[in-house]
Amino acid sequence: MLTSSSSVPPELLSNSSSSKEDFSSALTKNLVAMMVWLVLSAINGSLVHTFLRHSLFYENPRYILFVTMVINDALQLSLVTALYVVSYVFRRIHASICCVLVMTAVLTTRSTPLILAGMALERYISICFPLHYSYVCTVPRTLLLIGVIFMLTAAPPITDLLITVAHRPPSFFHTEIFCDHPLLFGHRSIYYKNCVFDGVYLSFVALTLLYTYCQIMLAARAASSGLASVRRARNTVLLHGVQLLLCMLAFVVPSLQAALISLFPCLSLEIRYIFFLLVYIIPRFMSPIIYGFRDELFRNYWTRNLSCQGQGTVKIRPVLVKVNQ
Repeated sequence: MLTSSSSVPPELLSNSSSSKEDFSSALTKNLVAMMVWLVLSAINGSLVHTFLRHSLFYENPRYILFVTMVINDALQLSLVTALYVVSYVFRRIHASICCVLVMTAVLTTRSTPLILAGMALERYISICFPLHYSYVCTVPRTLLLIGVIFMLTAAPPITDLLITVAHRPPSFFHTEIFCDHPLLFGHRSIYYKNCVFDGVYLSFVALTLLYTYCQIMLAARAASSGLASVRRARNTVLLHGVQLLLCMLAFVVPSLQAALISLFPCLSLEIRYIFFLLVYIIPRFMSPIIYGFRDELFRNYWTRNLSCQGQGTVKIRPVLVKVNQ
């Protein structure tokens, strides 16, 4: 099951859906996937609940972007897990249903790097231009940025659909297929279009993050009176870098996965499962770690909510948080 917008050449898909495995192995893999989904959904749900419960987070662009990332990750995780389980249980589903699922999964996958870039810009302005922060980073502008991000990331799957509609007969969307992005949107022009778009898109995001993080590191080092704050800034930058690299795997892995499956068709299901965990599951742990656990203000509210659920509104004295955390 591939949900990245980077399609793979059709000739690499000959063995993509033909393998079978025994019931116990399939059951174990699907149970693990569902358990991970439940754990991450519970964590993400508690993070969103904490955000919604305390109005001070509504006025901070940093936490608005954070909760957008959490909701986007939760939706993406739910979709790719559903597609993974469906590929085992039903094998083939209605093409129109597959189209909706895949397009939404592609949109959420593409949104993550851009949201990361937005969060990096917010931190860059906060640390390097603190006097201009309240003017530049406002709630309306943050909401506008989020809207632009989702408009940009919706464009590629919509064009994939339009190209497919132009080259496929209407009856195709009433057939049953193995739900896979390259099998659903298999025209060669879609493959080349997405290769060009992904190259430009990811290069822009990577350069934005590299520039902002370098500036943040320089500002943090210059303003720091001790090594502890420098280490915190360095660790945050490192975690962001790892998160971005893991997110970028979703754009690189589909072609590699299809090539490996063509070379080792007997191991196709194992290859799919490994890439499913590496690309779509592990990166979803990063946002709660970076912002839910390491952010002192949000962590205090979050842990208090977890310990006092159902006991009425909780009032907590706000905590001052250093900008280079």
